[in-house]
Amino acid sequence: MNTDIIKFDAGTYEAAVIGAGHAGCEAALALARLGHKTICFMVSTDTIAMMPCNPNIGGTSKGHLVKELDALGGEMGKNIDKTYIQSKMLNTSKGPAVHSLRAQADKQRYSGEMRKVMENTDKLTLKQAEVAEILWEYDEEDKESQSLEEKRKKRVTGVMTVSGAIYHVKTVVLASGVYLNARCIFGEVSQYTGPNGLPAATHLTQSIMNMGLEVRRFKTGTPARIDKRTIDFSKFERQPGDEKITPFSFTNTREKIEREQVDCFLGYTNEETHRIIRENIDRSPLFSGNIKGTGPRYCPSIEDKVVKFSEKPRHQFFLEPEGEYTNEIYLSGLSSSLPEEVQIRVYRSIKGLENADIVRNAYAIEYDCLNATELKESLECKFVTGFFSAGQSNGSSGYEEAAAQGLIAGINAARLLEEKDAIIIDRSQGYIGVLIDDLVTKETAEPYRMMTSRAEYRLLLRQDNADLRLTDIGHEIGLIDDERYAAFCKKREQINAEIERLNSISVGASAKVNDTLVRIGTNPIVTGTSLAELIRRPELSYYSIAELDPEREDLSEDVCTQVEIEIKYKGYIERQNQQVEHFKKLENHRIPADVDYDKIESLRLEARQKLNKIKPESVGQASRISGVSPADISVLLVWLKQNGK
Repeated sequence: MNTDIIKFDAGTYEAAVIGAGHAGCEAALALARLGHKTICFMVSTDTIAMMPCNPNIGGTSKGHLVKELDALGGEMGKNIDKTYIQSKMLNTSKGPAVHSLRAQADKQRYSGEMRKVMENTDKLTLKQAEVAEILWEYDEEDKESQSLEEKRKKRVTGVMTVSGAIYHVKTVVLASGVYLNARCIFGEVSQYTGPNGLPAATHLTQSIMNMGLEVRRFKTGTPARIDKRTIDFSKFERQPGDEKITPFSFTNTREKIEREQVDCFLGYTNEETHRIIRENIDRSPLFSGNIKGTGPRYCPSIEDKVVKFSEKPRHQFFLEPEGEYTNEIYLSGLSSSLPEEVQIRVYRSIKGLENADIVRNAYAIEYDCLNATELKESLECKFVTGFFSAGQSNGSSGYEEAAAQGLIAGINAARLLEEKDAIIIDRSQGYIGVLIDDLVTKETAEPYRMMTSRAEYRLLLRQDNADLRLTDIGHEIGLIDDERYAAFCKKREQINAEIERLNSISVGASAKVNDTLVRIGTNPIVTGTSLAELIRRPELSYYSIAELDPEREDLSEDVCTQVEIEIKYKGYIERQNQQVEHFKKLENHRIPADVDYDKIESLRLEARQKLNKIKPESVGQASRISGVSPADISVLLVWLKQNGK
């Protein structure tokens, strides 16, 4: 940063949020809605909730995160309900644990609607400016501390922009996305810009390192956008949305948000596509060594796929509209960093894209991010009081992962200002808990992507019951108002009452009952049985036995869905609840921050090193650290007990 800049006092706020992407929006809104004077910085107001990559919200496991966000009082679910152009429930051929809602967004409208919300939220100020430095001082109360690899305790005091403006704050949420020292690359072209050609944040990384944090270099990428007027859609397979729309927000009903939908399309690469890629693979910066950052394993570029899965004759991709009033089509599954002229040949080798015109080239982007193991489960830095980080600056990928972290960081920044305990969503409470626990516990070597397989208790953590799991917490925090909470409580009461009623009502083995059972596709009964037992039969459902239940109250679809799932999967749910009880015992066994693991001689050397580095907050978290074995946990438990910890 230019040392000749004249510094000046620009005002005092309680909190500053750096970045207005999906993490920054949720963090800033949470802080302001909880009553704290907040300023949100962005390199351009055009970046508010911008979607620089895929034009959709949700998807496998990501839909769970958005529903949980909504249950806690976040904004993303409401915003996509306003701006979707296609909605689809994924994995419906499987059980309810992996059903995931996904919606195509109108990118411009999504950003515009979120900007409208941000601009009209009390206590929230938006500022287009690049933050160059986070200001801090040593914490006098902890002056002699040498914990966490000899890093002394600090506390945030403010931020300074590149123009020298100093804003005094007590807490900062870093939500810089992929802008820190960003570099966009395709072929031999390398530009130091952020996504969509916007300015990169070139000063803040050094400030973060000066605070003592470790910085990593990650990479992601995006495919080209094609002019839809140059596409022959008859060569592709139409992918329509669902006839029955499921809202993301629990505050909405299908009737409130139903609208005409647009189509997506499915296509495939071919041998000619792969030949062109192989012949030019040395010009891809991924393989030439020009890209140093680590990319996401679960979202590879098309050249990665062709090299790693050379036996496959084709790879699928989707053509997704970027909005209702734009001709840009996003080629999902065809991200690339090949040179422009090679990209043109690759895309035009595909049937239906022979005459395709590229509106925006595909590119890879490198950026700086933090080592999230230096954060607590609250997303506050372990050795900088008041400094929180959320989103891709923590090494995660995806809009939904970012928004989830942003909400939790914003909530906990507010709790810190209020001198309240942090809100921690654990792994048994939500996908948000799984996401954050993985980031702060496991050393992520690549951009982290949420997946249903990462959740041990996924039958309990369904997207359909996110409100039942988390709305109480949202109301306690103050982000769910009393009116919404009353409606939620009524829904919960209806579910419990209906399950109890179905368990208590029996039907006899009369000819009439058995005739009905045979007609609806199941075996007759020989003795009286409860309606709940009938629902547990694989071929029956809550709706299909309605004839046998004439006294049934007219309940909402949401209530009926919960009733059926809770009854049908009762045995499995009870088993997972027992697993959660065991998990809770370890999670509730907290570990003091001042434990020196080098003094526990019975621990293996690797375990001591890892435990000293991560400084786990509970025995449960310690058990999930790579390199810490079950035997190490047994030793740790004995030591904690012997030393009164």
